[in-house]
Amino acid sequence: MTIPSYDTIVLGAGAAGLMCAAVAGQRGSRVLLVDHADAVGKKILISGGGRCNFTNLHTAPDRYLSANPHFAKSALGRYTAQDFLALVEAYGIVWHEKTLGQLFCDGSAKQIVAMLQAECDKGGVTLALGAPVGAIDHGDGGFRVAIGGRAAAAPALVIATGGPSIPQMGATGFAYDLARRFGLKVVEPRPALVPLTLGGDETLFRSLSGVATEVVAKTGKTAFREAALFTHKGLSGPAILQISSYWRHGDSVGIDFLPALADGWLVAAKHARPRVTLEQALDRHLPARLAVTLADRLDLDGELGGFTDKRVAAAERHLADWRFSPNGTEGFAKAEVTAGGISTAELSSKTMEARNVPGLYAIGEAVDVTGWLGGYNFQWAWASGHAAGLAIAGA
Repeated sequence: MTIPSYDTIVLGAGAAGLMCAAVAGQRGSRVLLVDHADAVGKKILISGGGRCNFTNLHTAPDRYLSANPHFAKSALGRYTAQDFLALVEAYGIVWHEKTLGQLFCDGSAKQIVAMLQAECDKGGVTLALGAPVGAIDHGDGGFRVAIGGRAAAAPALVIATGGPSIPQMGATGFAYDLARRFGLKVVEPRPALVPLTLGGDETLFRSLSGVATEVVAKTGKTAFREAALFTHKGLSGPAILQISSYWRHGDSVGIDFLPALADGWLVAAKHARPRVTLEQALDRHLPARLAVTLADRLDLDGELGGFTDKRVAAAERHLADWRFSPNGTEGFAKAEVTAGGISTAELSSKTMEARNVPGLYAIGEAVDVTGWLGGYNFQWAWASGHAAGLAIAGA
């Protein structure tokens, strides 16, 4: 029996895989796009609350984490947020900027999936959906992949199967296992853009579940000013998700609960209204339940006028750098993306091809490049997929 032959086999019909397949296909490469799911782009469909935060206008390499902070520069520089936006607009998809450069569909994430599917159709891409990938053999200058009960061969193989975040969508560590089989190093994967959990004395804050407020969250030298949300397990919200990518077990997280107020505001409040209590002073700026909890923990009972400026200033400093000691995260089940992955040291930053395995490529979330919250990871998927697609087609 003759095994069907292609120029490229792309494993994973997510954002990066779809882009790679479309780009290579439209430039003459015969592409087989494979996914164990029964439809393409399933993770795209649930993104952004179903409206797909498809890119970010402020995309820049310094908004990505990687063992090599320079690796993403080439791909991101050659396929920009404006390039993807031009594609979106060419399909008549109406979009809006939410905050901080985040672009969403006015309608549905289904429009982005349909667009990518149409781009693949233009390139004559063949789909193999709903069939698990079995044995993958490499030799004689090519790859042979078992797909369900059949096989296919190609001189190029693209790993675009993502990371293990959101396992309920079928996500696994398949990409890493495959990379290791080919001798590629893997930077230890960990959950990123994920809620943090609190234990011990800090379980008190779980009683604030549902309370949100704008804060500055920081760990090490990294800080983000966005909303934080208390949950029944700990801390979440955009500021916390952002900082979680930089947080390591054993590190503390500092929260400035009142970033909009100038230094000395609490002492000034004391002098202006000596009879005001700390809870009352906080209640003017924070959700009531949070104001009560923070005032209780600071143990500054009674009117502020009854305390020295030094004591009041100390309370203000505590509110500006409240230290939490998370005992973990909510794991891959709640992580929006995976940090770590296939080492960038193994790949060409221009083509995404493995340096020591000609014809093997890795793109998207499978690679050790992780963006901030807000469309950055989609832009990496588009850019890395585009880079690999061009290289495969010899463009």
